[in-house]
Amino acid sequence: MLNLILIAVAVITVAFVIVVVTRPADFRVTRSIAVSAPAAVVFAQVNDLRQWKAWSPWEKMDPALKRTFEGPSAGTGASYSWAGNKKVGEGRMTIMESRPNGLIRIKLEFLKPFKATHTAEFAFKAVGNQTAVTWSMFGKNNFVAKAFHLVVDFDKMIGVDFEKGLGQMKSVAETTGK
Repeated sequence: MLNLILIAVAVITVAFVIVVVTRPADFRVTRSIAVSAPAAVVFAQVNDLRQWKAWSPWEKMDPALKRTFEGPSAGTGASYSWAGNKKVGEGRMTIMESRPNGLIRIKLEFLKPFKATHTAEFAFKAVGNQTAVTWSMFGKNNFVAKAFHLVVDFDKMIGVDFEKGLGQMKSVAETTGK
């Protein structure tokens, strides 16, 4: 009987490993919003990392969040490190590319609760008297992340935060831009 249980556990473990290994490593989460403000106003909310406090969904999850800014005040080379509670974790983001009113590409380095490095992008496109803002995060999942995503829908989990952040950014930009 014990042998049958051990064989069953081994078969289930091997099947689980095969399922996880065959899942795609690449992921992308993307959300968009239309903002009634010029692209320059919306762009400034992202390009200056100090402005994130006004709209980032994670900023309000920890009132005691510790922030450190390095490099230029905005644009390529600007960086922001944070350390907070379990909800926000610890990490660093650095603007790798900044094309005025068009694109911002950010290197995201998560340290806690899990180590990972991903890329975030913000694209801005003038559409009539509005600006279409698209926020994306993409990268590769390791084995543990692929296993975690079997149970948790990463797109929905992060997507909800992106939607909240974009909504808050819209409110700030539309108030600032008028």
